[in-house]
Amino acid sequence: MTKVPVEITARHIHLSTKDIKKLFGADYHLKFLKKISQPSDFACKETLKVIGPRASLNKVRVVGPPRSKTQIEITATEARILGIKAPYSVSSHWKKAGSASLVGPKGKIKLKNAVIIPLRHLHLNTKEATKLKLKEGDKVSVAVGTIRRVTFHQITVRVGDKYRMAVHLDTDEANAAGLKTCTLGQLIIKK
Repeated sequence: MTKVPVEITARHIHLSTKDIKKLFGADYHLKFLKKISQPSDFACKETLKVIGPRASLNKVRVVGPPRSKTQIEITATEARILGIKAPYSVSSHWKKAGSASLVGPKGKIKLKNAVIIPLRHLHLNTKEATKLKLKEGDKVSVAVGTIRRVTFHQITVRVGDKYRMAVHLDTDEANAAGLKTCTLGQLIIKK
């Protein structure tokens, strides 16, 4: 039985360098707030306002480092509240992604194909994936033993040299399972 960390990821924004300049100023660099679970990423001190057709969300955390394209990750509940038609997708897959505006201290930008509801996924580094005989795009399940015991299916495997093993659930999924903090789950691989 393989135990795997199960983490709760809240709404957040990944910004491109171009959009950082538009929102914060020409020579601006994101400011480190704290490490997060994936070694290459960090929470930034910066937050932004996300505006949809029906509502807005204030103080949405920016996650660094800068990426090639700006991406906003929200839950299905938040998408409905904002009035954004956002697809379920893995990060960096923007086909049919939703549209929104971002407001920062120095500017406002309108984004197309930038808003997704992240699919639940399992990060694995290359060695972990090889050991578990899993590859990018495979699907696994994870059982989480809480007061509302749940088995999450259709978890997409993401493999990368810099990843650290962790299942990422959004706050809607965590709430459905009664999770309040990160926990351990039982990995279920069916081949």
